[in-house]
This record gives sequence, structure tokens and C-alpha cells, in this order.
Amino acid sequence: MSEATSAATAAQPFPGRWKALAVLVAGLSLIILDGTIVGVALPTMISALNLNLTDAQWVNAIYNVIFAALLLGAGRLGDRVGRRTTFAAGVVLFVAGSLLAAPASGPGSLIASRAVQGVGGALVLPCTLSSVNSLFQGKDRAAAFGIWGAVMSGMAALGPLLGGVLTEYASWRWIFWVNLPLGLLALVGIAAWVPQTRGKPAEKGVDVGGVLTSAIGFGLLVFGLIEATTLGWWDKKQTFKVFGWEWPSGWSMSPVPWAIAIGLVFIGLFVVWEHHRAKVGRDALLDLTLFRVGTFSWGNLTAATVAIGEFSLTFVLPLFLVNSLGLSTVRTGVVLAAMALGSFLSGASARHLAARMGATGVVVLGLSLEVIGVGLLAWVVGAQGSTWLTVLTLVVYGIGLGLASAQLTSTVLHDIPADQSGAGSATQSTVRQLGSALGAAIAGSALGSAMNHTIPDAVTSASRVPARALDTLVRATENSAGSAIPGLRNAPPTSPFIRPLGESRDAVIGGLETGFAHAAAWSIGLSSLFLIIGLLGAIMVRHQARKQVS
Repeated sequence: MSEATSAATAAQPFPGRWKALAVLVAGLSLIILDGTIVGVALPTMISALNLNLTDAQWVNAIYNVIFAALLLGAGRLGDRVGRRTTFAAGVVLFVAGSLLAAPASGPGSLIASRAVQGVGGALVLPCTLSSVNSLFQGKDRAAAFGIWGAVMSGMAALGPLLGGVLTEYASWRWIFWVNLPLGLLALVGIAAWVPQTRGKPAEKGVDVGGVLTSAIGFGLLVFGLIEATTLGWWDKKQTFKVFGWEWPSGWSMSPVPWAIAIGLVFIGLFVVWEHHRAKVGRDALLDLTLFRVGTFSWGNLTAATVAIGEFSLTFVLPLFLVNSLGLSTVRTGVVLAAMALGSFLSGASARHLAARMGATGVVVLGLSLEVIGVGLLAWVVGAQGSTWLTVLTLVVYGIGLGLASAQLTSTVLHDIPADQSGAGSATQSTVRQLGSALGAAIAGSALGSAMNHTIPDAVTSASRVPARALDTLVRATENSAGSAIPGLRNAPPTSPFIRPLGESRDAVIGGLETGFAHAAAWSIGLSSLFLIIGLLGAIMVRHQARKQVS
């Protein structure tokens, strides 16, 4: 497709826009699935590759960290060189990262491969959203955004089921191998049906400073949150080492507060730099003027906090189902698929519901259901309730997820001009992905901190067990994010870990399961807090939208 096609789409609808939408959401599905498909396979990967809690957090988070750090630049790149070109390049890189991840033999190679996937994902996501914004007008735009949002939430919820099936019946490595044929199909569709579109002509200069300050700032912030459990929030628990350099042994303070503080400074510098670039008439990575639009600013706050809540939940819940309840990866995936069921059903009907109560009203309703669902889920997890109760709460949560996600995107971008859709969509996508990265990091830190209290308390009743043996089991459970429990549950009586327990074996394992469940409940409860903040933000979005109308 030529640039002329791009120009034409601004004046009249592109005739093949629905085929293009199908390809765009297929590419979107590819990268969104990978953001959640790993979660259910994580307990197996921990055991297979000997990962600790920090490694596990990084396997999840590095994808989202890189994703978030590069999204703004990727959105601008799509505006400059063409969104179809950038979209295709992203799919190629994503598939390449998948091919590197599948044969990974240790945490280093796996985490590095996930970083490559993150680069690809960063190129794909803003291009899908800004392309939808460029190709569709009027009522068609609302429908297209509804489909985009429903696919995004539905695929995020469907990921755990697919991950469970592949892990159980093939191998965890197939959660990456499967991306090859899917990626090739997406590339064929891009060549056949997706037109080339561009944003408004950029001002002079490339915003290298913006890319560097945002990447460093967001990266250090997430690093600090992830490593806090291992290195210590304030006082040093372990010596940090990287590429042969290590944190000075004479320093008692952990590097975590330094990383977080420096990260926040760089984020502040990023904001100041972007303001300066715009003031002198040069190209800015982030268009701060967009935040003068009330629905956009409050909508991004909502998107960020909701993403934190959603992804902290998807990090912790699979670990609880496998480690504490003893479910297989397939059964875990089936349980988590309840979210997908609710999300797809509600996402499909969200457009019709929006015609009655408005898009912002649907978002508020959806987030209210999410808060109720997650609040009930925290109680069920803490009580180690039945899987059916877990499924019921996840259905409620999924219905809310589908309603909120399907309409939030269109609401946030509703008042953004079409020629700024690339910047607007990239900003929103960045906020979502930053929230996703923070969600996994915060959930891991909360889980680790809670385990330090709940697991020792839960096994104190086993007084006949030697303290040293008990301490070993507690530390193994905490360091493995609970993944040591299934191994202990299935270990023979002659195992060196089991033999010292004697008749107290069942009591100790039961105590570990209970302690982990209580820690997971605290972490999920924290997720609900972020969702409540998101709900308050959605109420403000509704208020701002009504002001625009009046």
C-alpha cells in the first residue's frame, strides 16, 4: 500500500479495513498471549531450569520492562517510517526471540530471549492500536476498538489455558515454539491486507535523550522492585553482582533504594526533557500536551493501576493453584480460563451495553466487578477454598475485565486527534505495559515479603522436626516461590528432605501449603487495592467525558 492510501484513509474508510483489523488483532494476540502464557508454565520452568524467585520474576517482568521502555519510541517510529513496516519488523523480532527462548538451558539465556521478545512486542502493540485509530471512523471505530479491547483482555486471560495444555502434554518449551507458525501467518496477512499508514510529520531531530531517560528510569524502577526480595529493601541481604562487578562489600545498604531513587530521578528528567523538546519545536517522544485532555490523563491512570492489579494476579494465582492446591498445569489452565470465558462473553456485549449507559459507564461497571471478583478471590485463596469457588470468582472478574478493557481504550483515545493517534496509542500502551511490569514486580515482592512471615508461622506446630531441617524446607519454599512444595509432596520417604520429618511429614507439607496460600492471599489483596484506584480513576474519566459533552 502507498502513502496515498494512508492519506485516503483520513478522508474515507479504507475498503479492506476489516481484513486489516483481523491481521492487526492476530498480531496483538501473539504478543498478549506471551505476556500471560508463561505464568502457568512458570512452576515447571522453575524446576526444570533451577530458577529462584528473582529469576522467576525476571522471566515474567523483563518482557514487560523492555516492552514498556521502548513503546514510546516504537510508536513514534511507526508514525515516521510507517506502521505496517514497524508492525512487520516487530513480528519478526518477536518470533526470533521465541526461537531463542525455546531451547534455553538456564535463567540467563531465557531472560535474554524474553528481552528480545519484548523489543518485538514493543514494535507491534502501538502500531496495531494507532492503525485501528487511523483506518476506522464513526461507528465503525467504536466497534473496531471494542474488538481490539476484547481480544486484548480475552487473549491475556486465555494464555494460561494454552500454557497449561502445552506444558502438560508437550513441554514448557512449546509455549515458545508455537509462536513460529503463528508469526508466519501474521506476516502473510500483513503483506496481503494491512495498509501503510503514518502519523503527522515529525519535527526536526530524533529524541535520543527521551529514549534513554525513559528506558533507564523505568528499567531501574522495575529492577528495584523485583530485586528487593533477594537483595533487601533497605539493609543488604545479598551482594549484588553483574558482569564481574559487585556492590561494595563495605556498604550495609541494599542497592534497591538506590535503583528506585535513581529510576524516579530519570523519569523526572524524562518529563522535563520532553517539555523542553516540545518548547523549542523539536520532535518529542512523549507529547505532554495530550495530558491536557481530561479523559486521556485520567484514563491512563486507570489503565496503569488496572494493569498492575491484573498482572500481579496472573503472576501469583498460577503459583498458588499448582503449589498450594496441587493442581496440574492443565487443570490450572482450565481454572484460569474462567477469566477468558467471562472476558470474551462480556467483551462481545460491551458495545451494545455502551449504547445504553455510555462507554465510560461500562468501564466503571467492569472495574466494579473486577474489584468484587478479586476481593472474593483473596478470601477464597486464603481459606484454601475449593477450585469451584476459585472458578466462580474468576468468572466475575473476567466479566469485569472484558467490559472494562473493551471500552477503556476507545474512551481514552476518543478526544485525541487522528494525526496524534500514534503518540496517543503509544502512550497508553506504554502505561499499560509499565503497569504490567510493575504488577509482576510488586506481586513477587509482596509474595516474598509475606512468605517470610506466613510460612514459618504455619510450620511451627511441627515441634518434633529438627529446627535445622525445618528451616531448610522453609527457605527452599520461599526461594522457589512455593515450587518446592510439589516436589516435597511427591518425594519418596527416603528423600534427604523427607526423612527427617518422620511422622510429621504431612503436617509440615500441609503447613507449607497453608503458609503459601496465606502469602498468596495477601498478594492478591494488594492487587484489589490497585484495582480500586483504577475504579476511582474510571469514575473521573466518566466525569471528564460528561464535561466534554456539556
